[in-house]
Amino acid sequence: MSNWSTFLGLANRARKIISGEELVLKEIRGGRAKLVLLAEDASNNTAKRIKDKANYYKIPLRTVETRQQLGHAIGRDERVVVAVLDEGFAKKLQSMLDTIYRG
Repeated sequence: MSNWSTFLGLANRARKIISGEELVLKEIRGGRAKLVLLAEDASNNTAKRIKDKANYYKIPLRTVETRQQLGHAIGRDERVVVAVLDEGFAKKLQSMLDTIYRG
């Protein structure tokens, strides 16, 4: 398990995340989402909806490899999208993912 997924699990235990497409879209619209994590294997329709909303509301969005990896990080089976609701957790996760995926 990678460092970012362990940290996401910590955010989950602190109740600072929400998962599921409709709930995440609601948090984005409400301005409470600070970071959105999207699985690369999300359906094209779901990925487009999430990316368009995040872009419109200027919410940072990062992709992770699989829905299993995202779900496992928060103790669930599979999750396609997760929103981080806390600024501190969001900034740290963003820097961790940028370091991993951008070198």
